[in-house]
Amino acid sequence: MNAAIPSLSIRAVVDRDADTVRTILSDSWGDTRVAGHGVLYDAAELPGYLALVGGEPAGLLTYHVSGDAWEVVTLDALVAGRGVGTALLRAVEHDARQAGARRLWLITTNENTHALRFYQRRGFDLVAVHRNAVTRSREELKPSIPLEADGILLRHELELERLLAG
Repeated sequence: MNAAIPSLSIRAVVDRDADTVRTILSDSWGDTRVAGHGVLYDAAELPGYLALVGGEPAGLLTYHVSGDAWEVVTLDALVAGRGVGTALLRAVEHDARQAGARRLWLITTNENTHALRFYQRRGFDLVAVHRNAVTRSREELKPSIPLEADGILLRHELELERLLAG
């Protein structure tokens, strides 16, 4: 990671952020809908955190809570390598711990080696490979999921978690 951005701030997404959230998600994901583990989320409707630099958006994290597990649904750093993604993860982890969550988890895809490295360096463990889950999501939930990226077929979901309970 390069030098962190000194003016970086993180805050919870609020209603007035709706247009910004939709723009970030659409630019990163093609639209606001995100498929994972057989569920199609409208990430623009989920709670989240916005990273700001000088009052301008620098990143977004959305999440879903189910019982004592908090799922990171999307994480988009608009400025790479400057600590934005890490700061967003710290914010969700802090609030998850405060709420008594026992698990912070997420799904990434088999071709996303950058994300796999990023999350493992931040204490997440690979706990499952869901074979052909992306293929099923493409067929059943979101046909616009690309067939490949970086010359690698998108087929499988990788589940990572960070246990929060001591």
